[in-house]
Amino acid sequence: MPVRIDDMDRRILSALQQDASRSMDDIARIVGSSKTPVWNRIRKLREAGVISQHTVRLDAEALGFEACFFVLIRTSEHDAQWQARFLEALRARPEVQEAHRLAGDIDYILKVRVRNARAYDVFYQALISEVKIHNVTALLSMEELKSTTMLPL
Repeated sequence: MPVRIDDMDRRILSALQQDASRSMDDIARIVGSSKTPVWNRIRKLREAGVISQHTVRLDAEALGFEACFFVLIRTSEHDAQWQARFLEALRARPEVQEAHRLAGDIDYILKVRVRNARAYDVFYQALISEVKIHNVTALLSMEELKSTTMLPL
């Protein structure tokens, strides 16, 4: 069940999404409140699971991860054991930034960030050695036009 949030919560969450490293004083000033009520609301939002973690966004290309592949996976296996092995394989691979189970012709889509095509091939070979996959299509992103984790509050 969704958590009920009000306009003040939305303003706080928007400020945190833009820059979670801001001080409590800065956030309070931005949202038009004082520090203690803002801190209490953030604590309640954490306890409710609305805020799950604080993290830092890194520039992948600046760190040498120049290749982003979207990997489309079709499988003929749909039993619980296969799914558990597949999930375990994905969780063990830091290259996988996102993984989604889909409705339609494609069963899964992965977002895989690696240094280059050779590194993708190493990832691919390891994955298919661990789980049986019917078909894999890899699409290389030529240019990232938009990327955000911010929700439209």
